Amino acid sequence: MHLRDTHFSSFGRGAICLAAALLLSGCAGGMIVGAGATAGVALAQERSVGEAVDDKTIQIRINEGMFQLDANLFGNVDVEVVQGRVLLTGSVKLANDRVRAAQKTWQVSGVKEVLNEIQVTDRGGLIDYIKDAKITTQLRYLMLRDKEINDINFTAETVNGVVYLMGIAVKQEEVDKLTNHARNIAGVVKVISHVRLTTN
Repeated sequence: MHLRDTHFSSFGRGAICLAAALLLSGCAGGMIVGAGATAGVALAQERSVGEAVDDKTIQIRINEGMFQLDANLFGNVDVEVVQGRVLLTGSVKLANDRVRAAQKTWQVSGVKEVLNEIQVTDRGGLIDYIKDAKITTQLRYLMLRDKEINDINFTAETVNGVVYLMGIAVKQEEVDKLTNHARNIAGVVKVISHVRLTTN
């Protein structure tokens, strides 16, 4: 989850950008380490190891491109990739920033679909971020407790009370349970699911 607060201090934003720059400067090495870790996790997922590694590579390249395009945009947009499908979430003040993020994403090789859920709003301050983080944490906890949900197959992002779900489910009942868990959390105003059923 990216820090979407446009009211953070200049020091805070600078620290984030510096950390990102250091990460991206060693992109090749990071990609190797990230790919290895991703392969290990993928063994328990519905997607193949190859797909998981490809997705992580795409995610790294999108983030790198976003940072080079606009450090503020990079800080306000979160990227999730599953089987080449890219989910963009976060909040920006200008509609053009939403468009630029999608355009930059489409330029990355391997991207099959872009689900642009970036909100254009003046909201997204520290208080909203804390509320969203609490919702996401509660949902992850409910997913872990539910024996009928394989939580490793799903990602969840919350932006201004809207929960975005992404991943691969074995059956529709799993999607329904996940969605219901999200809807029943205090502070959630809407749940948008981009979860797909496995074709295996």
